[in-house]
Amino acid sequence: MEQLQHNLAVARGEKPADIVFRNGRIVNVLSGEIHDGDVAVANGIVVGIGAYDGTEIVDCGGSYLAPGFLDGHIHLESTMLTVQEFCRAVVPHGTAGAVVDPHEFANVVGLDGIDYVLHAAELLPIELFVMMSSCVPATPLESAGAKLTAMDILTYTRKDHVAGVAEMMNFPGVFLGMESEIHKIHASSGKPVDGHAPGLSGPNLNAYILAGVRSDHECTTLEEAREKLRRGMHILLREGTAERNLHDLLPLVTRENAAQFSFATDDKHPADLEEEGHIDHHVREAVSFGLDPMTVLQMATINTARHYRLSEHGAIAPGRRANMILFDDLRDIRAREVYHEGRLAAQEGKALFTAQSTPDLEKMKDTMHVDDSFNLEHLKVFQVPHSVIKVIDLVPGQIITTAATAPPKVENDLVVADTDRDILKLVVIERHHATGNVGHGFVRGFGLTRGALASTVAHDAHNIIVVGSNDLDMYVAALQLIRLGGGQCVVEQGRVLEELALPIAGLVSDQPLHVVRQKVDDLNAAARQLGCTLPDPFMTLSFLALSPIPALKVTDRGLVDAEKFELTSLFT
Repeated sequence: MEQLQHNLAVARGEKPADIVFRNGRIVNVLSGEIHDGDVAVANGIVVGIGAYDGTEIVDCGGSYLAPGFLDGHIHLESTMLTVQEFCRAVVPHGTAGAVVDPHEFANVVGLDGIDYVLHAAELLPIELFVMMSSCVPATPLESAGAKLTAMDILTYTRKDHVAGVAEMMNFPGVFLGMESEIHKIHASSGKPVDGHAPGLSGPNLNAYILAGVRSDHECTTLEEAREKLRRGMHILLREGTAERNLHDLLPLVTRENAAQFSFATDDKHPADLEEEGHIDHHVREAVSFGLDPMTVLQMATINTARHYRLSEHGAIAPGRRANMILFDDLRDIRAREVYHEGRLAAQEGKALFTAQSTPDLEKMKDTMHVDDSFNLEHLKVFQVPHSVIKVIDLVPGQIITTAATAPPKVENDLVVADTDRDILKLVVIERHHATGNVGHGFVRGFGLTRGALASTVAHDAHNIIVVGSNDLDMYVAALQLIRLGGGQCVVEQGRVLEELALPIAGLVSDQPLHVVRQKVDDLNAAARQLGCTLPDPFMTLSFLALSPIPALKVTDRGLVDAEKFELTSLFT
């Protein structure tokens, strides 16, 4: 109450503000205009706009003063950075906050992963709003390291900085009214529930929304996004690393419907984070596409705050957190200075704070528990006479795949990779509970002519996933990841060419962005030496175990028909 009384006195002009931002052109995303005025800040909160005196004056020099950007949906783990390093990477780009689904951490270590994100954010100049992961595990078709129940979700949605329930990936379970999924939605405590329904349309889409889901970030076509928009969904325009949908969907945005759109990265790899930026990249792309800059800035700020009911964020107005950016050009928006609660946090692209670690980080290690009996024999696929194999066909720039068939290449009664037709073997090895599970498949589109690639980043259960031209290199690659405690590697002729250790849940490095980025570049370069034609093969590889995404995927339990939501035979 004492702090409120002080802030009220400052707002009335009876006491000086802590900080006054002067000579700025205020980007008012609430009124849709740009106007002059002092912005008074007390105790980290904007208390007034007008004419104010303050203990400290920040002269904006005629630059634009706008609210910081909000990412509407991201998995921090995709950056391969700790929460602390992620913050140091994105705050200089004008990011004030992000709506986070830590379900990668949760699928490996459960609630400890969610606690880590919440506790780390308390020490950093960024607002992280956690959506409680609804897909731990994502489906019954894979083996995750943990399981979150509706009761777990209910307990956490009552906490501050928990904004709701994360993407409901089991969308058939939702529109069919499965009790397990409906209970998760009801556990939201009245907070927003995110969707995840690629390609869903018609009556089943109606049922999905009716169940309580209110957003979607999986639209890949105008027609899909238009139908979901018409049904009342908030559309998150995604532009990440593996999923680039922004330009396909921007034509749908108009001045009349723009309030129903926000920006999201979903998954962003280190190189793209360093080269492109974060939500500021969406902003620049949308402006260059032809959208009005004010509309774009509203999509990057207040639209996201309103959808997720973040009443203290997303605008410069009394009662909002003083999380703001200064920039100079409406047609090329780049944060020159970034303020968190009125204090300078980044300048000219550089973070002005150190990354503080938390004790929770230690709970995220020692997560590789592969069955001791795992050996080369587990990778073999025996021929089924008179059958053809099902093949996963990659779709460039998307995480969806298509299903195909092909005659198998057979050697000594074993089905093997066929590099002449770009058909490689794909295996997933369970690494949480030492079950001994190994799932098999074949994939086309990597271009590898020799060697193998392996990763413990394999959405969503994050078992070991390996693609390769021969069993021996695949086996060596899997063993190397076990030795590393998680990570990624490239192997040729039994020799490890490059590797990146990811000791934190097998997902995240303990190194800064520039080190991780260089390691990722080295991995990709080594993959190209083996013939790989994909720009980011490890990101593509990571989604080939994502069983809720059509059409074919592989988990530790086998080949998955993601359209029927069931395991299927590798052979026709």
